[in-house]
Amino acid sequence: MLTLDQLRLLVAEGTIDTVVLGFTDMQGRLQGKRLSAEFFLEEVVENHAEGCNYLLAVDVEMNTVDGYAMSSWERGYGDFVLVPDLGTLRMVPWHEGTVLLLADLAWEDGSPVVASPRQILKAQTARLAARGWTACAGTELEFVVFTESYEQAQAQGFRDLTPANQYNIDYSILGTSRVEPLLRKIRLGMAGAGLYVESSKGECNLGQHEIAFRYAEAVTTCDNHSIYKTGAKEIAAADGMSITFMAKPNAREGNSCHIHLSLRDQAGNPVMAGDGPHGLSRTGEHFLAGQLAALRELTLFHAPNINSYKRYVAGSFAPTAVRWGVDNRTCSYRLVGHGLSLRAENRVPGGDVNPYLAVAAMIAGGLDGIEKELPLEPAFGGNAYADPGPRVPSTLREALEAWQKSGLAREAFGNEVVEHYANHARVELAAFDAAVTDWELQRSFERL
Repeated sequence: MLTLDQLRLLVAEGTIDTVVLGFTDMQGRLQGKRLSAEFFLEEVVENHAEGCNYLLAVDVEMNTVDGYAMSSWERGYGDFVLVPDLGTLRMVPWHEGTVLLLADLAWEDGSPVVASPRQILKAQTARLAARGWTACAGTELEFVVFTESYEQAQAQGFRDLTPANQYNIDYSILGTSRVEPLLRKIRLGMAGAGLYVESSKGECNLGQHEIAFRYAEAVTTCDNHSIYKTGAKEIAAADGMSITFMAKPNAREGNSCHIHLSLRDQAGNPVMAGDGPHGLSRTGEHFLAGQLAALRELTLFHAPNINSYKRYVAGSFAPTAVRWGVDNRTCSYRLVGHGLSLRAENRVPGGDVNPYLAVAAMIAGGLDGIEKELPLEPAFGGNAYADPGPRVPSTLREALEAWQKSGLAREAFGNEVVEHYANHARVELAAFDAAVTDWELQRSFERL
């Protein structure tokens, strides 16, 4: 991490010449500009930068689409302002002479762009701050490595790709050593960019891996998540390989993004821990109960894409039942740790999640549980896949319906945010409904 004065010295001595100014869009991607370091210091630090407001109103293919109130042809597709957050300034070791920092989005009058994912999370952490609390979060993001480059993968229609490992390498030292040159570059690159790397390990799918990072304050964790996800792809591409964070890239195990969340008071003491059952405080019980109660109606913020819902298969380590358990990986929420480390692990999100939105949803649900003093149901002790109770939505269409009917979503995030992300889901559904898939061709081309 760098201070502005340190950056000035590095620019003066010729070490740094490029500044990446980015923000995370709806799809969880880093968007923004590469600026000359001289221009950044002379102009952008004080006067900010601009970007077309269509960046929060396009689909994943960057197509302009209808239905967004904040940005449209009728409104002229004007600019919003990228306000640099100097506290996020850091080196980018995998790009020569480059530093990076993140921006908050504002309108020309200085008011926040409320549909921006970072602003959505900040609004929820502000609600915690009003109670004297801070949210600590950690994300565990899985990915699959292929030996083909991104260009080769696209030329092959993303078919018949070669995973970097040919068998299940979950916790395997031998198996992960095959990909260690790439994994080491990613770990060292992220450490050089100010992230605290804890470990890397193999996972179940062929070529699947996970790099874990130390928890931090919630917004910082989501900032780091976005930088890591982009950086890992860039490092893999430089090695002529590709990695995917798709929730379900093939018929085997999907890519998860388990999110750990806990609360601290101003003295640094745990808010969720206490002398109740399983080490929870009364507040901790309400906070977890609220997240469970809100899970179905806020699933859109945990699983934002068509593909997200393909993960939810019984026996796959992706949850299907809205239950919680103590160190129970069949449940949507898993309680882990003790005392200061006591936290709830949300196992619903996949690798395609936008972390700002998912953590915001967790906080909003938890606060609703505290405000309503919701009782916590008993911990589930068996196989939650066999439980007949409430289920995680199984399709984007089901999640959209629950989101649009959610009074909690409108109360916590506001109508503008609810309608903005509902439109995002409708756009994705319309595109998918119009597509002819490989599945249809395989079953129908000759035989029907």
